Amino acid sequence: MLDFVLRIAFLCRKELLALLKEPSSRVILFAPALLQSLLFGYAATYDLTHAPYAVLDQSHGAASAVIVSRLDGTGVFERTAVLRSADQIAGAIDDDDVLFVLVFPADFEARLAAAGTAPLQLILDGRNSSTAGVAAAYVGAIVGDVNRARGAAPPVSVERRAWYNPNLESRWNIMPGLIAALSMLQTLLIAALSVAREREQGTFDQLLVTPLTPMQILIGKAVPAILVGLVQSTIILLIIRFWFHIPMNGAAWLLYLGLVTFTVAAVGIGLSISALALNMQQAMLYTFLLIMPMMLLSGLLTPASNMPRILQIATYANPLRFGMDLVRRVYLEGAGLHEVGADFIPMLAVAAVTLPLAAWLFRNRLS
Repeated sequence: MLDFVLRIAFLCRKELLALLKEPSSRVILFAPALLQSLLFGYAATYDLTHAPYAVLDQSHGAASAVIVSRLDGTGVFERTAVLRSADQIAGAIDDDDVLFVLVFPADFEARLAAAGTAPLQLILDGRNSSTAGVAAAYVGAIVGDVNRARGAAPPVSVERRAWYNPNLESRWNIMPGLIAALSMLQTLLIAALSVAREREQGTFDQLLVTPLTPMQILIGKAVPAILVGLVQSTIILLIIRFWFHIPMNGAAWLLYLGLVTFTVAAVGIGLSISALALNMQQAMLYTFLLIMPMMLLSGLLTPASNMPRILQIATYANPLRFGMDLVRRVYLEGAGLHEVGADFIPMLAVAAVTLPLAAWLFRNRLS
């Protein structure tokens, strides 16, 4: 048993030296995780922080002035144009000058004074549907506040309270998922290139004359990739926790137990690719062909429950879906093992299929 462990340890040391001996390789291993997590944190957000808009106020009344001043006071909406006629609306939106145009009809003030109600037109740029929808919700909330201030409160009101993400910031939803998603990119690639690199550099034949068995080679190739994946996950976790100040509610041991399971499944897929590929170019091509569907079917940007039924079934073969779900629930909800236990099953199933498959392919290659 000791001899078995020592042989694997020597192979792991050799693999880690191959990965870390070049300064450029060290940078490539860890810098992308650092930069990508920062870029996603600032760039990949659906939160509304700046929305230029235009006003066409044909009533010139006090009520329209109050609504416009409320919009300007949010710090989110910037009034970039004051239109004089309806003919200017199309040009303002078509030229991307504004996200929406607020139109007060000429009889807005009179109808409000006479009947207590008056229509207010909001023309949105539907080409940017997500941001436009959020802006419309903001405007609706501001108009509702104005109505309540006028004593025209609706009979039923909603008191909103969001659990686990009190301000409903999209960054809180996206960033924890990156702990699994970003680490998978390089973990999969490192595992896929491991044997392909040996073949291309001509060192694969040297493995044939060593006393290592195919299983020992498989473990020796898998462990360094798993370690790199966990280090990258830790870097991203630290950035989320201490740079973006997103609080973690769950247990660290459960988070890492899930990450280890997920990384083993990802490494199993990578080693299967590596055993099939004849050179590094093939391994990279197969990896990139696989990464995009895995990301799209993971639920990183859209929930899997919103996908067509056939795609929902396909997501069960994607360990990233369950790794991401586990990380999000543990990080944001503080979920326990009994609540996320079901996420382990698909990841373990993928690992149970891909690792023996890789071992079988290794044996055939070695023979």
